Amino acid sequence: MHHAMEQRCLYDYNLTELTELLRSWGEPAFRARQLYRQLYVNLAQNVAQMTDLPAALRARLAEIPLSTLHLERVQIGDEGLTRKALFRLPDGAVVETVLMVYPDRSTVCVSTQAGCGMGCVFCATGRLGLLRNLSSGEIVAQAIWASQELRAMGAAGPSGRVTNLVFMGMGEPFANYDRWWQAVERLHDPQGFNLGARSMTVSTVGLVKGIERLATEKLPINLAISLHAPDDALRSELMPVNRRYPIAELMAATRAYIEQTRRRVSFEYVLLQGKNDHPHQAIALARLLRRAAPRGPLLFHVNLIPWNPVPGTPLGRSEWERVTAFQQILTDYGIPCTVRVERGVEIAAACGQLAGQQALTVEPN
Repeated sequence: MHHAMEQRCLYDYNLTELTELLRSWGEPAFRARQLYRQLYVNLAQNVAQMTDLPAALRARLAEIPLSTLHLERVQIGDEGLTRKALFRLPDGAVVETVLMVYPDRSTVCVSTQAGCGMGCVFCATGRLGLLRNLSSGEIVAQAIWASQELRAMGAAGPSGRVTNLVFMGMGEPFANYDRWWQAVERLHDPQGFNLGARSMTVSTVGLVKGIERLATEKLPINLAISLHAPDDALRSELMPVNRRYPIAELMAATRAYIEQTRRRVSFEYVLLQGKNDHPHQAIALARLLRRAAPRGPLLFHVNLIPWNPVPGTPLGRSEWERVTAFQQILTDYGIPCTVRVERGVEIAAACGQLAGQQALTVEPN
């Protein structure tokens, strides 16, 4: 954990910190604003491109890496509309970032940790264990990469810039809360990257303290909770975190969050054949959510996710009929529910498939 912070990159600094850094070099504050603009608005790939800065300052800045993410490779799927970047960090750990281009939007899925310590049995990242937390700059730089990639693709219209950002890559964001939130603030900053808070979504396995903390934050980013089972016995088997924060506690925190923020919460539910996709489990899930809901309009939404294969696990993907039957039951109970259309399955870029290191041994087709 401690190695990571030794080498700061330019994306690790917010505007105030850049201003202080440059002031310590005898530079006026407006130079820091120019640098910040180059990083977040112009998406400069290196200091040499920042031609509005004096040569002497550029020379000094060139000694600090822009980013500590080293792009190892990009895999392309879905006719070029899904792109997965594999980045190597200075200490050898790897992280993955996925860009998904749609006709009306472009979504980047960002990692907050290298590996993940939550150990969910159906997820490839969880099998790596936690390697380390990412710095705020390492989180931010993934969104910058996606923007640069879109620019290089010449994507027109709303797809020409990142319109949506999901913290659903490798890692549990709330287990790296401070650095993750610094990244959120920097990506939101209207003077810089300028991504609206409602265009960002954080996904958690259900760390109650993180949910409570998010409810107090000023920026109204969206919350998604990985549920994956309607009862404690099955959820603990699939998600070890449930032993620490069982469903009743998680639901109480979610209810309090909605009462405090009046914002809708999404629940993610990965469908595993014969494991959590029975009709009686759909009914149990619907009843659980209805009981947990605060008074007023139902501010819940369920995202059903057909499980994406993870090699070496004795699990199977639910057949389509079981997916639609499950969805129908939730709908009949008045629970808004959609099935997530998967992107990037063939390049192992879909939900639960990010495992960097193992991916290196697989030849892209």
